[in-house]
Amino acid sequence: MFQTFDSAGDPAVGKPRVALLRQWLEANGLDGFIVPRADEHQGEYVADRSARLKWLAGFSGSAGVAIVLRDRAFVFVDGRYTLQVRSEVDVDIFSIESLVDNPPAVWLKDNLGKGARIGFDPWLHTISEIKALQASADKTGAVLVPLDKNPIDIIWEDQPDAPVAPVELHPIGFAGELAKDKLARLAAAIAKDGATHAVLTDPSSIAWAFNIRGGDVPHTPLALGFAILAADGAHQLFMDRRKFSRQVAAYLTQLAEPHEPGEFEAAIVALAKSGAKIALDPVLAADRLRMLVEENGGTVIAAADPARIPRATKNQAEINGSRAAHRRDGAAVAKLLCWLERQKPGSLDEISVVTRLEESRRRTGEETQMPLRDVSFDTISGAGPNGAIMHYRVSRATSRKLQAGELFLLDSGAQYQDGTTDITRTVPIGQPTQEMRERFTLVLKGMIGISTLRFPAGTRGSEIDAVARTALWKHGCDFAHGTGHGVGSYLAVHEGPQRIARTGTEKLLEGMMLSNEPGYYKEGSYGIRIENLILVTPAEEVEGGDIAMHGFETLTLAPIDTRLVRTDLLTRDELHWLDTYHARVLAEIGPMLDGETLAWLGKATAPLPHDLKQ
Repeated sequence: MFQTFDSAGDPAVGKPRVALLRQWLEANGLDGFIVPRADEHQGEYVADRSARLKWLAGFSGSAGVAIVLRDRAFVFVDGRYTLQVRSEVDVDIFSIESLVDNPPAVWLKDNLGKGARIGFDPWLHTISEIKALQASADKTGAVLVPLDKNPIDIIWEDQPDAPVAPVELHPIGFAGELAKDKLARLAAAIAKDGATHAVLTDPSSIAWAFNIRGGDVPHTPLALGFAILAADGAHQLFMDRRKFSRQVAAYLTQLAEPHEPGEFEAAIVALAKSGAKIALDPVLAADRLRMLVEENGGTVIAAADPARIPRATKNQAEINGSRAAHRRDGAAVAKLLCWLERQKPGSLDEISVVTRLEESRRRTGEETQMPLRDVSFDTISGAGPNGAIMHYRVSRATSRKLQAGELFLLDSGAQYQDGTTDITRTVPIGQPTQEMRERFTLVLKGMIGISTLRFPAGTRGSEIDAVARTALWKHGCDFAHGTGHGVGSYLAVHEGPQRIARTGTEKLLEGMMLSNEPGYYKEGSYGIRIENLILVTPAEEVEGGDIAMHGFETLTLAPIDTRLVRTDLLTRDELHWLDTYHARVLAEIGPMLDGETLAWLGKATAPLPHDLKQ
């Protein structure tokens, strides 16, 4: 198994570990310390060594911050984790705050008095974060103190070592472009930004630029490290060379001068002293890098990571790989759904479904000579009320039976060498209620609305997010997460900067892959989410129109459960989209199935009656 079912969080750890941290703060003349979930690379997944927030507070979510003061402690989470955090954190020790409505930069000015000294690790906070925190500190008179050593690392006696998983080469057939050509493009972009160098802190950008993959963090094929790219082509790569085979070392040496991670700071200092103009991405780069450049005479150029947009706009090889991966993955999911429908209510638990799905993906990958490399995230397998926990992670302690009259939400994904997948399906166990069918159909209307949308060049995700919510809003409902996130090509399943959300400020460009996943969650009862991955298509002229319009191609291929569809709530166009989509699912994954699974798929994708009245 690529995932485990041990309990992720533990509220019991908070009390003794917060006490240790407070002893350290007192001994070092500090009134508080900020503990983000992030590591030095600001990725979604962190290595065990960097899971400082989880070690301190017990919280296992992918986004959060703790602030520990001498007499109080707080954990900040967003809407995805409002339920989860209360089960993983000792609420007698930590007060829970909103990471969205009352983030640390806002909280700080309202809760700290003049002269309060708050420590932070400048390697774990971005330039933008510290700028916002400093502005608040200035208003209240508090003092932010950058620390040379993270106190968590001092008091964490059995902290794991840094990972050294092997680096592998990503073949040109999947990458679609040679690394030397990518690096030449990036060098030109650096010069255009007025910089002599740019620092890549995001391992996804390094993986994409150098055509390598690794295994240093869960579920995302990344090799942790840093790169300094130069406008003149004299690139440097900072990565533990124990990860390199002889072949990989020879390959990388042709592209960049290799160094150990411990040499990174000295290299930044040397460049700064030489008068270099170093581009740092304010929303990705650690504030420590800004400090090193500015304190040693260099110039910081605030510029986006030069690899982010090229990485996000997939080339034809990556698009073709994704289509193949989704056909394979759709077949595996269909096998699972067929099997699930045959089981008696109450006979399965959440873990057994996760185990069966991973085995289905593994076998389908072997049959098609494209092995399953990993899951792309821990599967969300939520029965009944667990489905209402948006980022629920099933454990042996929480696994529920799939009972009659409940909904079951299954959000999962896979990592294949040719593509990354992410799909959510919600199915009824036994007979669903009319409310469940109504809410499911409202969510489906939003998903179809995004799928069929046409939009002009320059449109941002924030401008279309409401399309997925309109039907829900009309019925007084909503969901507390974005509609869609970017997706990498055998990289991070949650990739920036593209997204469909209120915060989605990046333009949606041809070749970007995103998720399309509206939902509805009734706390304590059930959750609904329908998710497909979509691809931004080239702008095309619209008959009778004035300007060309982009659209979306749906990549995901698996049936949507029509037992939950209220056809009287769908328009004729929406019904046509659903029937057309199901016909495509049958045509594309049907040849990969046989026997009762193929027969089941034929029924699951059959056209719906368009005149049915409920």
